[in-house]
Amino acid sequence: MTNIIVAFSKLEDAKSIKNILTRSGFQVVAVCTSGAQVLNSMEDLNGGIIVSGYRFADMLYQGICDDMPRGFEMLLVASPGRFVGGMPQDMMFLPMPLKVHDLVNTVEMMCRSQVKRKRKMRQQPAKRSEEDRQVLLKAKELLMDRNNMTETEAHRYIQKCSMDNGTNMVETAQMVISLIDI
Repeated sequence: MTNIIVAFSKLEDAKSIKNILTRSGFQVVAVCTSGAQVLNSMEDLNGGIIVSGYRFADMLYQGICDDMPRGFEMLLVASPGRFVGGMPQDMMFLPMPLKVHDLVNTVEMMCRSQVKRKRKMRQQPAKRSEEDRQVLLKAKELLMDRNNMTETEAHRYIQKCSMDNGTNMVETAQMVISLIDI
C-alpha cells in the first residue's frame, strides 16, 4: 500500500483531506502543517505521495519538492491564480475549490503509477559496482584453479552457496576468497 502524507498549513484542511482519503481506502501515514514536518515524515518512508497545499509557515511547496527523496511524488492542491509563470512541472495539480471525486481519482491513479514503477524496478537485475564484479571474478578464478571448474560451474557454485546461506553473491564470493586464500 502506498504511503500518503497530507500537508496543509491549516490543520482543519489537512484533517478533512485525511478523512476523505481514509474513507476511500488509502493509508495516510502523517498529517503535517509545516514543510519541516513533511520533510521529517519522508525520512522514515520508502516512497509515497504528498498531498500538499501551496504555502506553509516555514516554506512553499517548492521547498519540499527540492528536498523530496527519490520515490516520492507530490499532488499540489492550490488556486490556479498562484502560478503566474505557468503550472509547476513534474507534479500533479488539482485546482481549488477541490472536488472529492477528483482528489480520490487522482490519488488512486498516482498510487497505481507508483506500484507499477516499483514492480518494474524490482524486475530489473541489481547493478553491481566494479569492486563487486572484481570480487566475484577473483572468487570464480580461485574456484576454477583450485577445483578445476569452468567459469559457469564456479558461478553456479557461488550462486547456490549464496542461496543456501541466505547471503548475496558478493558476500559469498568474499567468503570463498577468505577460505581459499588461507
